[in-house]
Amino acid sequence: MTQTLPHKMRSWLFAPGDSEKKMTKAMEGNADIALFDLEDAVTPENKPMARALVHDFLKANATHQARLWVRINPFDGPYTLADLAAIMPAHPGGIMLPKVYGRADVDKLDHCLSALEVANGIEEGSTPVIVLVTETAEAMFHTGSYKGAPRVVALTWGAEDLADSIGASSNRDADGSYSFTYELARSLTVLGAATAGVAAVETISADYKDLEALRLRAEKVRRDGFRGMLAIHPAQVDVINAAFTPSAEEVAEAREIVAIFDANPGVGAIGYKGGMLDRPYLSRALQLLAQVDPV
Repeated sequence: MTQTLPHKMRSWLFAPGDSEKKMTKAMEGNADIALFDLEDAVTPENKPMARALVHDFLKANATHQARLWVRINPFDGPYTLADLAAIMPAHPGGIMLPKVYGRADVDKLDHCLSALEVANGIEEGSTPVIVLVTETAEAMFHTGSYKGAPRVVALTWGAEDLADSIGASSNRDADGSYSFTYELARSLTVLGAATAGVAAVETISADYKDLEALRLRAEKVRRDGFRGMLAIHPAQVDVINAAFTPSAEEVAEAREIVAIFDANPGVGAIGYKGGMLDRPYLSRALQLLAQVDPV
């Protein structure tokens, strides 16, 4: 099994699956991944049309295949299998699975994808998946269960559907920041992703006009361990890409740290710029370099 992944997965730009114009703009822009939406952005009456449109768009733009992904509808509704049956013949670059209740939903998706891959001449197991792991209350208790989950390359989270699942009237504090439950969802996502050995992807920023707030948030969550962010507007993409790209200074320092440890094999701690570095510093340096020098 070989998964064809984009070189980078910093920015994931949603585009409604019932708009060829918006899908084209997403594909032609700088987003690492264009994410065609068959779920929330498409009304029930438009879903059959959107499936056909996404299928035809994928077919017509096969050279971009690795970065053209699709968000399907969740398994707790009636649309999932129809989504998959419609789009898999066109070989999407990957699938986003929303509103999971736990690992069992990922396993179910794996079985569905395997059958459709074989039926359509696609290498079995080659379609990667990103999972929205906090959109239901039940899913919050399973965020650490995705280690070894088939196909999963990233976990992300959502606050709006979680609030609906809980019955909350708001997911924000008086100052506009996320309240505790939703910050917990963010933390569980990055911890779950680390446990699974996959990328953690930050949720959307709904105010697409406030690019400075987006920059500050993206830079913060990158420091916290996230490796990318969802976007709802093309204007957000360049800000996200910049925030999740290690600076030249960071890369140079990481290479220096790796070189120091390479020159001193077997040493657990070593002096560096007036301080001491131990093995966690080497691990962080290697992780940063993996973002710019993927294997």
